Amino acid sequence: MQQQKTAPASLSVFFPAYNDGGTIASLVLQAVKVAGKLTPDFEVIIVNDGSSDATREIADELARTYPQVRVIHHPRNRGYGGALRTGFAAATKSLIAYTDGDGQYDPSELELLWNRLTPDADMVTGYKISRSDPMHRIVIGKIYHYTVKCLFRLRVTDVDCDFRLMRREIFDRVRLERNTGVICLEMMRKIQDAGFRVVEVPVHHYHRMHGRSQFFNFKRVFWTGVDVMKLWLQLVVLGRGRQSTPVLFRNQTISGVIPPDSTKP
Repeated sequence: MQQQKTAPASLSVFFPAYNDGGTIASLVLQAVKVAGKLTPDFEVIIVNDGSSDATREIADELARTYPQVRVIHHPRNRGYGGALRTGFAAATKSLIAYTDGDGQYDPSELELLWNRLTPDADMVTGYKISRSDPMHRIVIGKIYHYTVKCLFRLRVTDVDCDFRLMRREIFDRVRLERNTGVICLEMMRKIQDAGFRVVEVPVHHYHRMHGRSQFFNFKRVFWTGVDVMKLWLQLVVLGRGRQSTPVLFRNQTISGVIPPDSTKP
């Protein structure tokens, strides 16, 4: 008697994008190519977080050209965390992968993460082989990373490597709340607290070819520090935030249609 083959897992890949008109098209094309190689059941989502450049028009054109691509437009910028929360909630497949729309990670390396997501793992997260950024960003990043690893007792090598693949069921038990770049810290601590199994793989990190980081100025660094301390009090000191409710999203536009108003280190 022949054994029945198991169907490959389905896959959602999404890109949070803010003024990434210079890179988003090539990233989406790479994602379509690699996702199609991994599974026939996939989708690619662009979360346009209120961009003021050509990101919106390029994203809509990609959605018209490729049936696997869809676009979600935020009417106004909600921050990196807001874009991630939208992407996680909009994903419909059994596995969810994401990386940034600025082109500092190579979507073709998704295959490395895919191959490490065995039945014994719930998430595969990348860690940068070396950081391709100006020296001041590298120094600030190292200080930030060392500080938050100690404060939050994290076991991952690189909490801010935004290239991850995870099982959808994670969000049946983990609810994300931050709208800032601190969401990566929130996510990894909550996933660790919930007992999910995390595997790490090395990935390449490239120079940003278009646009510039929205994070590295004094005002943003200051408020990130405030947000980190609030999160530390909530998750570590008070032990809160271990909800079992799924992640939610609202007040966004999908494929350019605006619903009624419901009002990175």
